[in-house]
Amino acid sequence: MTPNAFFDHPILNSPYERPLRYWELDEQGQPTQKILETRRRAEFITPIPKPKKRKNATDQEAFVFGEGKGLSTKEQQYDPTSIINEVRGHVDSWRSLANPKQWQVTPETARLLQHWRHHKFSGVRPFFCQVEAVETAIWLTEVAPQSRNGKRLLDHLAAANRDANPELLRLALKLATGAGKTTVMAMLIAWQTINAVRRPASKQFTRGFLVCAPGLTIKDRLRVLQPNDPDSYYKDRELAPGDLLDEVNRAKIVITNYHAFKRRERIELSKGGRQLLQGRTGEEPSTLETEGQMLQRVMPDLMGMKNILVINDEAHHCYREKPKDADDEDLKGDDRKEAEKNNEAARLWISGLEAVNRKLGLSRVIDLSATPFFLRGSGYAEGTLFPWTMSDFSLMDAIECGIVKLPRVPVAENIPGDEMPMFRNLWENIRKDMPKKGRGSGGELDPLKLPTRLQTALQALYGHYEKTFTLWEEKGIKVPPCFIIVCQNTKSAFPASRAIAWNCRRNA
Repeated sequence: MTPNAFFDHPILNSPYERPLRYWELDEQGQPTQKILETRRRAEFITPIPKPKKRKNATDQEAFVFGEGKGLSTKEQQYDPTSIINEVRGHVDSWRSLANPKQWQVTPETARLLQHWRHHKFSGVRPFFCQVEAVETAIWLTEVAPQSRNGKRLLDHLAAANRDANPELLRLALKLATGAGKTTVMAMLIAWQTINAVRRPASKQFTRGFLVCAPGLTIKDRLRVLQPNDPDSYYKDRELAPGDLLDEVNRAKIVITNYHAFKRRERIELSKGGRQLLQGRTGEEPSTLETEGQMLQRVMPDLMGMKNILVINDEAHHCYREKPKDADDEDLKGDDRKEAEKNNEAARLWISGLEAVNRKLGLSRVIDLSATPFFLRGSGYAEGTLFPWTMSDFSLMDAIECGIVKLPRVPVAENIPGDEMPMFRNLWENIRKDMPKKGRGSGGELDPLKLPTRLQTALQALYGHYEKTFTLWEEKGIKVPPCFIIVCQNTKSAFPASRAIAWNCRRNA
């Protein structure tokens, strides 16, 4: 095995088959160049759902978990053992059953499973990770209630939701960015709709869907979920058999971004007009939409329907903030502002879904995200996994299956070795020195006044890009290499982009 075997040949598995090999990583997350002949385990730290009744509870309970003991408190315990591996094992065993009569699913579901697994697609074929994510949702819905082990896993899922989302039943499916979450959404909608049309009395299935996204760009990208869209995935990507497309066409789908849940003013009043209406009673006039009026505006096509299924895209932005513990870290400055902004967005999103549940009724919320982790300031330890996550296909899995490209971090030869940790965690080392633009500062931010460490890092990045660009040009590659810089926020992104533009002009 060569010293750079992983970087030279990262792909080990087919994107269309269950992964059977993976590159071993050390404690720092770096490849050891050793290949292990099995599937990579899902390993996360996650909050533990509280049981309904606690008998003989002691203060020592918070410290019984090895890796999680540094996070656990009297109020919130954490466990490093992921339930995802157990669910994955059950789904693997169920998938291996050759006879569809043993699958314990409806004939319509069995037909779809055979189609996704074995159909000769004329175009894009679903990846294994996409099929596995949908299989997990199917197994938990149709198969798990019929076995003791399945019921136990469903009890865990219910407890996780009761603790964190008391008004909702959520299920999270984790897929790496680039693994195709939109295809998974279309497959879920097809499975639910076809069964709902054929079994209108069943409470397991629905043909009403609310798809929530964090922004307008993502919302527009999701239009392919509409059966009548010219590029509809059901027909264009053959995600539903041709003879079942009529059933899929009966789906009612509303695609929105969570900002729409904010209740609007029904009447625009000036400050003086509001005071006039307030009168002597002192009661401020109610001019906001009611919950019902807000829902009528956001999802008119679903009004009157019951048992609606919600699909959350980029679902890590949606959570119910946990009351703060005495042991929680006190955030300050930009960290506090960022946490408050995240919590406000999360509160609006989940409150909107709770309103839908109260007024219309939700069967389930299916969360899709590459990073279904709690954010800083949520009340949970930052970076811990949503405990209702039941499926995982990580970035490393996607790299090893050839689904996404291998990201590389260039290292400049003129940077001293002891400086490297500083550049790996650049933001923490430059944040206090970043220029601030606000009232009184005036003018545009000068890219040449950026912190020296940031300029050095940007020059190292640009120098690596320039060499790659020249090499590709010499080889006749017409598509230029992509240069991506991830910034902490838009305020930081502006001067960084100006600095890169300055470098480009200087070297032109």
